[in-house]
Amino acid sequence: VQLQASGGGLVQVGGSLRLSCAASTRTFDHYFMGWFRQTPGKEREFVAAISWSGGSTYYADSVKGRFAIARDNAKNAVYLQMNGLKPEDTAVYYCAAAPIINPKDTSGTYWGQGTQVTVSS
Repeated sequence: VQLQASGGGLVQVGGSLRLSCAASTRTFDHYFMGWFRQTPGKEREFVAAISWSGGSTYYADSVKGRFAIARDNAKNAVYLQMNGLKPEDTAVYYCAAAPIINPKDTSGTYWGQGTQVTVSS
């Protein structure tokens, strides 16, 4: 599975961004999709995940109520709508695909190249 993330950028506190991730696979609906983020010197951390059909979504406590993950299986795409952005949301955001997304065990996960999100105060 190849993943291509886009949509990052510079935004002010309280602003919004929408990240997109395009997947190249014929079995997109066989994968959980997710987003992780990483800042320098820290481990990659889970942000959000969505089940194969999109019927279930999961969020890190730090983004609940502000971020929303969605997928379009017809387009092989997953999205992360980020609202109410805070400086602590600044990170490189990675798109992820796996049969099941496990925030504590990312072995077997496919990763995109990352897109930088910077929230300025």
